[in-house]
Amino acid sequence: MTETIVVLDAISETVAERLRALLPDGFELTHGTALGDDHLVEIIAEADYAISGQVAVSGRVLRAGRRLKLLHKWGVGVDNLDVETARELGIKVARTTGSNSVAVAEFTIGLMICALRHIPHGHFGLQHGKWQNWRGQSPFLLSGKTVGLVGFGAIGKAVARLLSGFGCTILYNKRNRLDSAEEDERGVAFAELPELLARSDLVSLHCPLTPATNALIDRAALSSMKSTAVLVNVARGGVVAEPDLAWALRNRVIHAAAVDVYEIEPLPADSPLLHIDNLTLTPHLGAMAADTFAPTVRRMFANIVRVSRGEPIPALDAVVPRPPPAERR
Repeated sequence: MTETIVVLDAISETVAERLRALLPDGFELTHGTALGDDHLVEIIAEADYAISGQVAVSGRVLRAGRRLKLLHKWGVGVDNLDVETARELGIKVARTTGSNSVAVAEFTIGLMICALRHIPHGHFGLQHGKWQNWRGQSPFLLSGKTVGLVGFGAIGKAVARLLSGFGCTILYNKRNRLDSAEEDERGVAFAELPELLARSDLVSLHCPLTPATNALIDRAALSSMKSTAVLVNVARGGVVAEPDLAWALRNRVIHAAAVDVYEIEPLPADSPLLHIDNLTLTPHLGAMAADTFAPTVRRMFANIVRVSRGEPIPALDAVVPRPPPAERR
């Protein structure tokens, strides 16, 4: 019997055909063509498995999946999935842990250099007939800078590895500190968040969005950073208070920023982040690389096949409930 996999994101037919070329035997694939829960409720109704990249999957959508056995994240962060409702309904949830770490890490370095050197500003000027080799704030090198990484999972570690080639001093902050041997091996030093913000020339966000990290970077945090500092956010939009970041950039509280993720996606036309000359914006591109497409898709499909056979999902990819806030360290 053929089982159905639905990709909830509104992907193009070209991407859908690339996915179908990798499908295991015994499966068919459909996909979203519009935005909004009403459409998702319709397309998930007869699906056995669902995949979500960037689209939010609510409890209402999951309850409409009468045959749904597994909800799979195409990527890592599951803050856009109603994991607790899935658990309540007995729907398994999985992700591809670490699959996008190199892609996001390389993209992060690119954003750092763009923000430090004002590359998008120069590009935009030439596109509009202006030769403007930045006569406002000074451009800076990445080499030799102190970089603070907020979050130090697979992506943060990949960024640290790439930064080592630039001779950077690397600080990191995470809930559970590494042991000293691993810190030495990776060439990083632990810092509490206030120290990291105060010392860093660049602050790069790689933490999940949780109640503890929601609006972590607010007006107070931005005011504690160097006036020459750059903020990069490739984590989740909610980690940064967007009106506060707009205020900090317009008032030159910090030098510049680069942002790939937003509280609301797609970015609304009235976002306070638009039309700021020292801010680089990209539309959630960090994890997208042709090189990682097939390996990640094969891994997702392999997890789906395991569930179809009644086998467990590997521990690395299985999503478990987060402990209550009081139990977190």
